[in-house]
Amino acid sequence: MAKTPRLTFRELEAVLAKAGFALVRIKGSHRIFMKSGVRVVIPFHGGKTLHPKIIKKALESVKDAE
Repeated sequence: MAKTPRLTFRELEAVLAKAGFALVRIKGSHRIFMKSGVRVVIPFHGGKTLHPKIIKKALESVKDAE
């Protein structure tokens, strides 16, 4: 099984935008993206690397939305 890539918020945001997700709202330090009923919540903490579990869940949501 391949390792989950290490991404920052900006890099993951670019992946979501390319997949057609749109920023719906911001609540505190979290950004909420949606596409056809699939919601993805990503924490925004500057240039820090996101935890692999967050990245994995977001990439699974991209597959589910297609």
